[in-house]
Amino acid sequence: MAAKKTTAAKKAPAAKKAPAAKKAAGRKPNAAFMKEMTPSAALAEIVGSKPIPRTQVVSKIWEYIKKNNLQDAKNKRQINADDKLKPIFGGKKSVTMFEMTALVNKNLT
Repeated sequence: MAAKKTTAAKKAPAAKKAPAAKKAAGRKPNAAFMKEMTPSAALAEIVGSKPIPRTQVVSKIWEYIKKNNLQDAKNKRQINADDKLKPIFGGKKSVTMFEMTALVNKNLT
């Protein structure tokens, strides 16, 4: 009888995982991230001056970083600023990718 209980216990967790996967697939985007924002003059040099959603701003900055090879070679989380990015990064020569998003948000209205 003990063997039957173990098999039933093993099957139960697998059944619980399936609904969680469906829930994640049906997830709706957050309206705050999709709201169009106007970039500052410094940020507009990279992403353009038209109002765009915050998600697109971050995507365009990453395109710029990769195009200009601004990721640190040893630590890929570190972004090295060039002349266009320094004003956005608050004058810092280098920031982490996590700091970058906070600094970019300060340049959006």
